[in-house]
Amino acid sequence: MQQQDRVAGADFLRAAACLLVLTHHLILRIDLTKLGEGLRPILTALRFGNFGVAIFFILSGFLLALPFWHALDAGDTMPDLRIYALRRAARIVPGYWVALTAGFIVSITLLGHALTPELTLRYASGLCFMSQWHWRTFFPVEGNGPLWSISFEVTSYVLLPLCFLWLFAIPESRRSPPVTRLAWLGMIVVTLFAHEAFRIFSLPDEIERGWQYGMQGGAKEWMPNYNPIGFFAVFALGALSAGIQTLLPRKRRIWFDIIALTCLAAAGLLLPLSTGGPWDAYGWLGIPYAFPMFPVLTAVALLALSRSVLLAALLDNAFTRFTATISFGIYIWQDIVLTSLQTISPAIFGIGKDDPVRDWLTGCVFATAVTFLLASFSYFLLELPVIRRAARITRSNSAITQYS
Repeated sequence: MQQQDRVAGADFLRAAACLLVLTHHLILRIDLTKLGEGLRPILTALRFGNFGVAIFFILSGFLLALPFWHALDAGDTMPDLRIYALRRAARIVPGYWVALTAGFIVSITLLGHALTPELTLRYASGLCFMSQWHWRTFFPVEGNGPLWSISFEVTSYVLLPLCFLWLFAIPESRRSPPVTRLAWLGMIVVTLFAHEAFRIFSLPDEIERGWQYGMQGGAKEWMPNYNPIGFFAVFALGALSAGIQTLLPRKRRIWFDIIALTCLAAAGLLLPLSTGGPWDAYGWLGIPYAFPMFPVLTAVALLALSRSVLLAALLDNAFTRFTATISFGIYIWQDIVLTSLQTISPAIFGIGKDDPVRDWLTGCVFATAVTFLLASFSYFLLELPVIRRAARITRSNSAITQYS
């Protein structure tokens, strides 16, 4: 996305998402029962930083759907799916494959897991973005847990244009904005039925089910509530928000600032309100992260920020822009950093101490710095060259198509 095409507020939400997920994983490294009454409620609420995953899905759905909505409303053909696929692959594949391989190496070296056929199968399924369909492969490697969501998101990348094919098939005489947006809403309803069918027919057995049995036991506990169809419903809410945004006047209004601030505050309030329940904050139909309330609030906040007068400009500051730029690297490298540090130095996060706060904070600062450094290397040395190469190819192909 070119600088002039940036959606106001998107950088802030992307930065907030990756920092929330990082905070979530940092808090997993401290024993909350050993904290004082003042600090414990705060960190318990921030333990729900896993909601950042839902923000990523809303944001991706919103940004990737915009060109489809513009083409649909203009009566044009669908955007070139070859360009769409190339750009998505350039953005995701290089960094993900390197982080996945690093996690696999850490699994069989530092973490001491045996190189079994099952571990190899999980790694291979991750390389092919097919780990999301079964609990055995849900976590493609032991050394990098957050990578589970990448294959989920790739599923949404595939389903998005397939759903838009149906909208583009509507005759132009009947293709009004209200009709297409209602049709997309109907698509979300169908997705929710498909999600519920997945939950009914893909329930794992109870043998060694639970996080006490490791990552595969945790995968059996998460599935079938965690499945790529249910997460596409979250992604599709972001896409619907983009469809509504394209109908709004381009002129910025202060009341959009008020709506955005209200939605952000309400979404943030859902974190402490979720304490006392399951750590995954299951919502409707068992979809995690307080579905649909949290995703809807995030989608409306993004829509409103894109037309705000002041708030988006304040939130999209230099720090959030830089964090957003390297956010993918922060997401895919954080668990390798945290797991490796904790394995090499078990006391780095204050584990086993009666008063772990000081050591935990020191460990958090160090781990965050290392994560940002690795993410910067990943973006500028690995991801950005491929993104630029893909951009050159797509521009060349567009020019050839235009003059052929």
